[in-house]
Amino acid sequence: MPSRFPSRILPYLLLAPSVLIVVVFLVVPSIQSLYLSFFQTSPFGDRMIFVGLRNFTRLFRSAEYLNAFWVTLIAALIVVGVGLAASLLCAVLANQRIRGSHLYRTLMIWPYALSPAVAGTIWALLWHPTAGWLPYAIQALGGPSLNWMTSGNLALVVVSLAATWKMLGYNVIFFLAGLQGVPRELEEAAEVDGATPFRRFIHITLPFLSPTALFLLIMNSLYAFFEIFGLVDVMTKGGPGRATDILVYKLWRDGFVNLQTGLAAAESIILFVVVAILTVLQFRFVGQRVFYQ
Repeated sequence: MPSRFPSRILPYLLLAPSVLIVVVFLVVPSIQSLYLSFFQTSPFGDRMIFVGLRNFTRLFRSAEYLNAFWVTLIAALIVVGVGLAASLLCAVLANQRIRGSHLYRTLMIWPYALSPAVAGTIWALLWHPTAGWLPYAIQALGGPSLNWMTSGNLALVVVSLAATWKMLGYNVIFFLAGLQGVPRELEEAAEVDGATPFRRFIHITLPFLSPTALFLLIMNSLYAFFEIFGLVDVMTKGGPGRATDILVYKLWRDGFVNLQTGLAAAESIILFVVVAILTVLQFRFVGQRVFYQ
């Protein structure tokens, strides 16, 4: 079979920039972090003492770090679970053949275009205990007085919902693309056979959406573990009472505020391993249920 490239070297040259970026910005920093995790460094980095696995054992014995671990898991469950469900619902509604559907789809994408600082500021103002209209509306409807700045559980929910809203547009784009790829003739045949809209959605639409759902499950998990840092920094600074102190924010605080480089490097290794394990498990168990045409 003849080669599609005029030269055997050309494919490697085309791949070289991507490989170089991965090596420079992922492989090399990962090796450096692993190396630093075995040392205790001075605040200015001019002295390093080998401590072996002491940084790792110190983290797993720290109640503050274990709290950050559980806070991150809860936030991830909210972002992934609520985010995918809400995004799929919005995508199904936006996929209807109605006047102005292109405008609705565009408006749904806007939240993803906002920076974390802007999104965090918007949600902080919406939920402000005295000036925000959401606490006022809830109280006016007979609900309790809400102050997420003093309630740890409420603060975690608000930050998680803000992160979910921020990712909504990204998820809707892919779900819409998946919905438009569902064969129309299958739905029409099922409708002729008397299948209800719910049964058509469960047995026809969802299987065709499963590859998209798996992709978004992984991307939203990565987003929940890494990219809600900006929202936490703008909205809560990890408070109140470390209720929103996620792993990546604690890593940043230990490394750049407390200048504990070795400890922060150990935290980055643990975070990388946890996310890698979760990703493998998602491919292993969820990937088996994916339907490919």
